[in-house]
Amino acid sequence: MKTVKYLILIVIGVFAGAAIYVYSGAYPMGADVPHNKLTYWLLETVREQSIKRAAQNISVPSLDDPEMLLAGGPDYNDMCVACHLEPGKTQSDMSIGLYPVPPNLSKQEDEHGHDHADTDTEQSARRQFWIIKHGIKASGMPAWGPTHDDQRIWAMVAFLQKLPDLTPEQYQILTARDETKVLHDY
Repeated sequence: MKTVKYLILIVIGVFAGAAIYVYSGAYPMGADVPHNKLTYWLLETVREQSIKRAAQNISVPSLDDPEMLLAGGPDYNDMCVACHLEPGKTQSDMSIGLYPVPPNLSKQEDEHGHDHADTDTEQSARRQFWIIKHGIKASGMPAWGPTHDDQRIWAMVAFLQKLPDLTPEQYQILTARDETKVLHDY
């Protein structure tokens, strides 16, 4: 019986200590101060496991259609390049100022050790689709689903699948918007 009382007191003490810490404002929330290792690991693990679970049943269309690549490139250039960079670039004002640092999607592997040219391309595509559509809380990654239909998001995924292999010149060609088509569409 004494053991149960001590356990209850320990649990109450832990919760009280955690509440005092949370409400004290002592944890640094500025984007220019990194999380401690435990917090970073916890947030990374929660994020990755959540995305993995949420994306597991997404049906991936064929991403080999050149039209998808050509449609996704300009959207990436307009909406993503400031944070996720382009071939030949290692940083931007946005990528420097964000924490956590956004992955450089123009490289095979980013500074966090995430491989963007995953050997399981279907799982990689599911993950990319889910992230583009739903965004990631408290990371600066917006949810594009409210403003972009699935076909447009899949076009960005098709482009992302090729991005790490592009030269800066190829990138410029694939991200140029056809102004005649844009004017015609409106």
